[in-house]
Amino acid sequence: MNHRDKIISTTVLAVRKGNKVAFAGDGQVTQEHTILKGNAIKVRRMYGGKILSGFAGGTADALTLFERLEKKLTEHGGNLRRAAVELSKEWRMDKALRQLQALLLVADKNETLLISGNGDVIEPEGDIIAIGSGGPYAQAAAQALMKFTDMKADEIAVESLKIASSICIYTNDNIKLEVLEY
Repeated sequence: MNHRDKIISTTVLAVRKGNKVAFAGDGQVTQEHTILKGNAIKVRRMYGGKILSGFAGGTADALTLFERLEKKLTEHGGNLRRAAVELSKEWRMDKALRQLQALLLVADKNETLLISGNGDVIEPEGDIIAIGSGGPYAQAAAQALMKFTDMKADEIAVESLKIASSICIYTNDNIKLEVLEY
């Protein structure tokens, strides 16, 4: 894929507050200067609804990684950290998987993690993390809302994505929300 064909898409945000973790993702997929789709679903539940996940990057790549992660979760009895580390190792070491262009955000009731093909499994310093082209905008908005309001995790996630969509041309306000309560 040359630069001209590069698909740029996604803002996915994870917010943990109180007894909830909320994932919000926009629906826009963009190729160069054209919106290809406005209702893509980039956040979902995994492992019998006990884990939230979201992706930035190539859709087919992310779906492949979701399948692999689901398998790792099954192998490791739902232990998210162990499954994430094993997926990251496989992703980095496997010649075919190394070509996949995506980032994954995953969370269970205990932790939120970012998984990359570089071998990274990163736990955010705080209760908020975002990926994708509008990620920095959504994360900044969420940090402000977390600090200066009494909004719940799901409210912060949705409002932050709306703010990001008003700034980032690769993000729309067709927001999909998934919430895990514990």
